[in-house]
Amino acid sequence: MVIDGDRYEVKDSWFIGNGGNQVKVNGFTSDGTYFYAATEEGLKKVARNSPNLANYSNWQTVSGGNGLTAGPCNNVLTVQDKIIVQKNDSLFVQNGTNWSFLYTDTWPFISSNTTENKIQICERQANGISRVVILNADGTVFRTLANTGAVSFPRKAILYNNDPWVADQFASLSRFGASFSYEQYILNSPQATASGEMVVYNNIFYATAGSVNDAWNYQYNGDGIYTFKEGSWNNINRYRYNQIDTLLDYVTIAIDKRDETIWAGSYGGGLLHIKPGPVFEIFKQNNLGVTVGDPGSYRVAGLAFDRENNLWISNFGSGQQLRVRKNDDSWKAITVPFSLFENALSQIVIDDNNYKWIVAPLGNGLICYDHGTSVDNTNDDKWRRYTGGAGNGNLPNNEVLCVAKDKNGFIWVGTSDGIGVIQCPLDIFSAQTCEAVLPVVPNGNFAGFLFKGQQVRSIAVDGADRKWVATKNGVFLISASGEKVIYQFTEDNSPLLSSDVKKITIDGKTGEVYFATAKGICSFRSTATEGGERNEDILIFPNPVPPGYSGTIGIKGLVNNAIVKITELDGRLVYQTKALGGQAIWDGRNYKGQRISSGVYLVLVSDDGKKERTATKIFFISK
Repeated sequence: MVIDGDRYEVKDSWFIGNGGNQVKVNGFTSDGTYFYAATEEGLKKVARNSPNLANYSNWQTVSGGNGLTAGPCNNVLTVQDKIIVQKNDSLFVQNGTNWSFLYTDTWPFISSNTTENKIQICERQANGISRVVILNADGTVFRTLANTGAVSFPRKAILYNNDPWVADQFASLSRFGASFSYEQYILNSPQATASGEMVVYNNIFYATAGSVNDAWNYQYNGDGIYTFKEGSWNNINRYRYNQIDTLLDYVTIAIDKRDETIWAGSYGGGLLHIKPGPVFEIFKQNNLGVTVGDPGSYRVAGLAFDRENNLWISNFGSGQQLRVRKNDDSWKAITVPFSLFENALSQIVIDDNNYKWIVAPLGNGLICYDHGTSVDNTNDDKWRRYTGGAGNGNLPNNEVLCVAKDKNGFIWVGTSDGIGVIQCPLDIFSAQTCEAVLPVVPNGNFAGFLFKGQQVRSIAVDGADRKWVATKNGVFLISASGEKVIYQFTEDNSPLLSSDVKKITIDGKTGEVYFATAKGICSFRSTATEGGERNEDILIFPNPVPPGYSGTIGIKGLVNNAIVKITELDGRLVYQTKALGGQAIWDGRNYKGQRISSGVYLVLVSDDGKKERTATKIFFISK
């Protein structure tokens, strides 16, 4: 394509494939006399003064003679008026009408380009070892960059004022000095997208980058784990820490509240424990079961701590699919008493009864397990399996994708065909009639089952017991009962990065909702927070309210569902509202809808029983 840089438009398009067809062009250059194009059909050239450069018949295929073999060319460069062609992992130089070998070193090429009359080649071997080789125009090695933290998967390198700059897939951008010293320019961001589980604990956000496809096959994702604390991101993965280079596809994560250490599950690499430092512990054989039919694979697909601080583990694919690392660091293996396709278990949610609700993907449904009086005594264990259809649990279908517990203790089940809600978790082992209810959403004169026909990938419950739902078609916020859709966010109607949403988690303290999308992580500052038992550390923001401010005012740090009254100093009522969980919002208007005047106003807070009361002030500046 020929671009007019002054007018910002495409001036011309040249289709130079054989017969005038389209052909992939991998590189393009000129020596002042000819244009050269490295294509999948070989190297082609045309005189720059040709009367019709868009006519494919004016282009001559150079490959196939004079020392340059036929077949695709990966790139073509100009160095000191010499034309150099990359074919696979070798370089050839043009001498007159002939071509001669210039350089190869048996390392696979990632890219080649030229700056400051030198050639830069990024290389990577099958074992993951990478380097950048810088050549003089005659093919001799000028400099090699290797064995550094800045060269892990180099994509492109250039010279600028004789200093090499390397763009690396995992190590960001680096500038090298005269020696092997280098300076890195690392973006304050996650290293890549996230598609595994996410969690927020004690003001720290955690996300897993690894993924599996719908058939639960490996994706060989090495991007690892992302943490976000006090405005800074940290990436923990095999590219930064060679101690964990065997772990890929992190799909689940849990935080031990006793010491705030991280536990992450690798789908194939086992269980990883990250302590401050960081110090890594890897659990595979002797603790986990190997995948049936895949020796050496230890698949961890779900993690959750119970109220006794036992860590429950979905050991996907093993003969004993459920494992527990007890709070005394001993281990117990448990066999699920159901025939499950590929022995598949994944996400674990533990409810108020200490029951374990376990997603059994690949069409196996949902499993609930009660270990009874102790983990070791299996005589009083109780099990129940939920699948589709009345009498079997009444889920929308057997393909369960996620599970969540709400404020009432109800279990919300997301499937590939909508949502089911189990409203009788106390009775599931004693009453076979305890089946899922399918919420119905009114739509004008019609009604339909909630998310019928949609994949419900993730459900998160906010401080007001509302449910945030992730689908391929955006994010939905539904009412506590599921009978009303409050918001629908897509990439078209909001700043949501992509409508293809994988996971959702919520920071209960702030109400911030995090979305993992196909294009990255973003968040939304919601109106509901987790309520406390007392009114503590009440925060009003903004306060004072500046002139011209038209947004909402947040009052947080409240008891659950507190009553909030805004009054004048003499006690005259201005506005009253009820908190959503632990946060109330106000638009700065009185009960008549009028904007209030400048001044000081009282904020009076009480719970439903009038036992927990407090007061504070808010300042308005209108001019």
